Amino acid sequence: MIKLTIFYDGLCPLCVKEMDSLHRHDKNHAIKLVDTQSNDMQFYPAIDKYRAGQILHGLKQDGQLLLGLDVTYYAWKLVGKGWLYAPLRWSLVKPLADWAYLKFARNRYRWSKLLTGKSKCEGGQCSR
Repeated sequence: MIKLTIFYDGLCPLCVKEMDSLHRHDKNHAIKLVDTQSNDMQFYPAIDKYRAGQILHGLKQDGQLLLGLDVTYYAWKLVGKGWLYAPLRWSLVKPLADWAYLKFARNRYRWSKLLTGKSKCEGGQCSR
């Protein structure tokens, strides 16, 4: 049973790598992954494709929308590895972690290049 649908940027090499890792750990098939660049977005009219490309979106089974690191934590919790991300949700850490995530998300193509060697950026400009 799908407990979480994650909307991620399929043009971001680092994002794809994270989703692949999450998928490998999802032994109970509790998570559905939807690339915001795919035609599958037409089946989710309530999800703004542009906004979902800026910040990770997750839709829980009950219809609750999660954003950013809340998606990451919940997803990894579903696959039994939530403890890795739990500190990012602690009340004292959460504001700083969320701020850092937003900065990271805005520059995800550059970070992808640094961390994976692949990027959609050329000449300092990212194209979609």
